[in-house]
Amino acid sequence: MVTIRNERETDYDIVEEITRKAFYNLYIPGCTEHYLVHIMREHEDFIKELDFVIEVDGRVIGNIMYTKAKLTEESGQQKEILTFGPVCILPEYQRKGYGKMLIEHSFEEAKALGYDTVVIFGAPGNYVSRGFKSCKKYQISLEGELYPAAMMVKELKPGVLGGKKWVYSGSPAMEFDEKEAKRFDDSLEYMKKEYRPSQEEFYIYSHSFLQ
Repeated sequence: MVTIRNERETDYDIVEEITRKAFYNLYIPGCTEHYLVHIMREHEDFIKELDFVIEVDGRVIGNIMYTKAKLTEESGQQKEILTFGPVCILPEYQRKGYGKMLIEHSFEEAKALGYDTVVIFGAPGNYVSRGFKSCKKYQISLEGELYPAAMMVKELKPGVLGGKKWVYSGSPAMEFDEKEAKRFDDSLEYMKKEYRPSQEEFYIYSHSFLQ
């Protein structure tokens, strides 16, 4: 039996542990995503209505969290949008469709709340099947007309971006102190930090820009 519901306070430690296991050594030796989860729930840009867990036979095996972000058009007009992350599934449950279910459920709930655009940063291979496209195709850039290869966009309402040029600004909720993140990780059960090829792939994506 699969259930998707809002995260409860009693889930906090479980979700942080799942996040840690899902991301450890994936992008860097160790990870910081579980610390981000630990602190972001209290930020004003965090959207608790879009904080979901997925259960399989009563066990929480994954989570997705959203924060507010914004797009600024050339005229100065601003548009409130969404970004999600971390999104994670326990390693032993990955590649079984649970992540897809969680993401698609969150899209429907986001639309019901009146949101129409999601911008994320990630490996394109994980998200293009969910309808995400390159930020370049929507003329959405970072400041300075930079188009990161890892930045992708999904219109929850087709055509809503209207062919305009936009500059993306993320939320301060996604910022944290690296030293505090290390201190938090060191306080938890030991996990060995290792090098994996996925770390080089992440480095390439995160330092690549489209022309």
